[in-house]
Amino acid sequence: MTITTEDNFQVCPMTKDDLKIVLSWEVSEGFNPGIDDADNFYIADPGGFLIGKFNGKPISCIAVVRYHPQFNFIGHYIVKAEERKKGFGLKTWQEAWKLIDGQPAALNAVLEQVNNYQKFGFKPAHANFRYQGIIVGTISPDVRDLKSIDFEQLCCYDRQYFPSHRSDFISTWINQPHGQGYAIINDSDLVGYGVIRKATDGFRIGPIFAENENIAEKLLLALATYTEGSPIYVDVPNINKSAILLFENYQMSPILECIAMYTAEPPNIDWQKVFAVTSVELG
Repeated sequence: MTITTEDNFQVCPMTKDDLKIVLSWEVSEGFNPGIDDADNFYIADPGGFLIGKFNGKPISCIAVVRYHPQFNFIGHYIVKAEERKKGFGLKTWQEAWKLIDGQPAALNAVLEQVNNYQKFGFKPAHANFRYQGIIVGTISPDVRDLKSIDFEQLCCYDRQYFPSHRSDFISTWINQPHGQGYAIINDSDLVGYGVIRKATDGFRIGPIFAENENIAEKLLLALATYTEGSPIYVDVPNINKSAILLFENYQMSPILECIAMYTAEPPNIDWQKVFAVTSVELG
């Protein structure tokens, strides 16, 4: 279905194959996507991924994941370098915006784009720092494979630290072929979980949700066993000082900063228990 046609430029819903093309652009941009992210991301909202084509050639993209009427997340917003400053990006953005009809939206902005997003009503809330490093992992006796955890219990726990239920996404996320998840149960209560996935370069961790720093550290070390000495990348909310300290204690270094921005009030979640966000591209 074509959403708009103007001067041979069309913005259309993406297929999963289109998303694979987009992820190849993200590799070129240095965003380091996971190698299974076409499947991981597309399930979140298949109708929310849009691609712009000029004379039939893909040149732009954007995604609006409609988790909930009060939480829509915008990501994957790219115009190919040779086609920038020609108006294609704005047209792509406008078509995406129609999908949520003025509902609240969120995104993660690279620093040079923060002012532009403010023009559309987005307000900065906090930063997410991407940390990079190599960690020698170990699995504590109380750490369990995430697939052994009751799925409904996992989804309910996840909802405490993410602004919407996302069971379809979680099911795909924890079962991706090049990933691993771990959790900790305390007296039948789930008190933390984390996921790691293979990326274009090394591995990316996200999320780590945990009730305290000790649990988060155990999860981090368990996830690190999956990397076999390769670099780890993790996106950390800067308002969780314990999280920052945890990763810096393992000699991980910040290499990238983006700003979480919202058109409405930020979600009411306890950021002190968010040690790593799931994905800056998808919330």
